Amino acid sequence: MPYDELLAIRVRAAISPLPGLKEKKMFGGVCYLVNGNMACGVYKDDLIVRVGKEKFQDALSRPHTKLFDITGKALKGWVMVEPQGCATQPDLKAWVEQGLAFACSLPAKAL
Repeated sequence: MPYDELLAIRVRAAISPLPGLKEKKMFGGVCYLVNGNMACGVYKDDLIVRVGKEKFQDALSRPHTKLFDITGKALKGWVMVEPQGCATQPDLKAWVEQGLAFACSLPAKAL
């Protein structure tokens, strides 16, 4: 199943221009990276957000979230947000900003 291109358009609109921001096709979807660190993306119909291990349980306890598991092994520090959890632009923006904040807190990767 291809990824939700409308959701990807909405994510792009929610992302403020940042130095080092790149869009890359990954996981059969699209991801947004800051200085080589993944922040968020779209996989099928879901938003994926890298929140980090410290905020992982809190993020996972929010409505319409689930483990980011596309291989049978869940990624720690990542959540998938179902369409209902990011249906409004303010909700989507809040998730995207959380992912961007975490990615910006990491050291840049050598490209």
